[in-house]
Amino acid sequence: MHSGKIAVIGDKDLILAFKAIGMDVFSADTEAEAEKLVKKLAKDYAIIFITEDLAEKIDQLLTKYKTKAYPAIIPIPSSNGTTGYGMKGIKNDVEKAIGTDILFNKED
Repeated sequence: MHSGKIAVIGDKDLILAFKAIGMDVFSADTEAEAEKLVKKLAKDYAIIFITEDLAEKIDQLLTKYKTKAYPAIIPIPSSNGTTGYGMKGIKNDVEKAIGTDILFNKED
């Protein structure tokens, strides 16, 4: 059972801000580190924020967690800014749910 805890995975510069507000933070610089952390944290955390640059590298793993209620894995911009990965995922999920793009209303 998940405790409602929130984790943040990302680069050291970004996670310090989240640590300051009381979240559990985990530093990862590589694809392998990010994968290992997600698999470990998924057992105990309800929400996992992960920087977009890392999420993009482990997209295949994150797709497996989309079918489960917990954890909710949410991509966030890194300290270097956004890659667009998080918004693309939201757009795809909305299109899948309702059959059309209501967020951006334009063709790719």
